[in-house]
Amino acid sequence: MIPLRDNNPRHSFPWITVALIVVNTAIFFYEAFASEVQREALFASYALIPVRTTAFFSGQPVPASEALFPFFTSMFLHGGWMHLIGNMWFLWIFGDNVEDRTGRLGYVLLYLASGLAGSVGHVLFSANSALPTVGASGAISGVMGAYLITFPRARILTLVPIVIFLTTIEIPAFIILLYWLLLQFLSGAASLGADAGQGGVAWFAHVGGFAAGIPLMLVLRRPRRK
Repeated sequence: MIPLRDNNPRHSFPWITVALIVVNTAIFFYEAFASEVQREALFASYALIPVRTTAFFSGQPVPASEALFPFFTSMFLHGGWMHLIGNMWFLWIFGDNVEDRTGRLGYVLLYLASGLAGSVGHVLFSANSALPTVGASGAISGVMGAYLITFPRARILTLVPIVIFLTTIEIPAFIILLYWLLLQFLSGAASLGADAGQGGVAWFAHVGGFAAGIPLMLVLRRPRRK
């Protein structure tokens, strides 16, 4: 199931959502046109590498800039065009209404805090991984969690495969979002114990970000406009 758009009206233009999409896209264009050496150096410095964080907290001589700073910087990097497009598409669908309810400052706080929570979730469940991890998925998952508790009955126009055909159906947001969360959790559980040298998706970054977005929204949301 692929969400296409929601039918949830907003009351103001989503300036922060648009700015986040522009910033993430601009950084990805830099990645895309950088040389292989530059790209590797960028990921080595700014991607989240869990084993570095684990080593740092176990007292090994790993600089804090390598162990902690990437919790923030990694959420503005992406691993490929489809990674970027998928993340920005979900941010556009769900972010505008969340921004509308939190206000711009609250939205920035929710986005960044959810991204950090997602990074923590990934490190906790992949502590020995030496793979660079990038992406805004944890932050956007937090936005989705915030949307779930604020607009559970909003209708989402969704592309759904039926046998060999594709059709569109309007589905309540809580069904789409809980189904998505279940897939992330089951995929993460299935990946536990995998070789830290293998590639893959940071499933528990999604779960951690989503879980963080719910209480953050409860604190940050403003009264509904009439």
